[in-house]
Amino acid sequence: MRKVMIVGATSAIAEQVARLYAQRGDVLFLTGRNEQRLEAVAADLRVRGAGKVETMVLDIDELRAHPGVLERAWSAGEVDVVLVAPGTLPDQAACEASATLTVQEFNTNGLSAIAFLTLVAQRMQSQGRGTIAAISSVAGDRGRQSNYVYGAAKGALSIFLGGMRQRLAKSGIAVVTVKPGFVDTPMTREFKKGLLWASPQSVARGVVRAIDRRRDVVYLPWFWWGIMSIIKHVPEALFKRIRL
Repeated sequence: MRKVMIVGATSAIAEQVARLYAQRGDVLFLTGRNEQRLEAVAADLRVRGAGKVETMVLDIDELRAHPGVLERAWSAGEVDVVLVAPGTLPDQAACEASATLTVQEFNTNGLSAIAFLTLVAQRMQSQGRGTIAAISSVAGDRGRQSNYVYGAAKGALSIFLGGMRQRLAKSGIAVVTVKPGFVDTPMTREFKKGLLWASPQSVARGVVRAIDRRRDVVYLPWFWWGIMSIIKHVPEALFKRIRL
């Protein structure tokens, strides 16, 4: 039985990940912004077999709250796995019209998670073991006109995780970067769905498998690795003419 901390546990993917850990009987420590929704998720997980479920309200953008949340999570013993999963999907056009909104979205999807992960790494390094995972995105592999504010934030997160992974490797701590593609969640309800879209359940299975195997970087579903490899290597002269 492991102790798993999930930040942003009310998001569609994170909730499905929590269900998989609950089915194993693991102990869960969950955070989320919406207290009512968080408690509903926790109640469901207890029914599904979780060894224990604790909750604490956290807005990832409230940096001053980070140390207290981690103190509470570690108060009853060491944490084996931390998954950082909060995020928003900004309106690109609205961001282009507002520098304030651009910075706000960059903070939520990138800098706030980076700040939290910095403190998590300190905790893990002190205990000398564990796995840190965070949900980035394929959007972070290359800036595209349709979502480059979101992509830039996730790109920064991915680069940060890569450096942290290299630093912590000698300490025996795994750092897993999860890069989902299109996922059918409430956050993407307005988008037209197609063959490339995945369910939160299938992505969650991939997340748990990657954490179990202590993978470095995982694209979910797997075929996004090939798609993004092509997109990353399109010459700029041609890329500027493509609508993506």
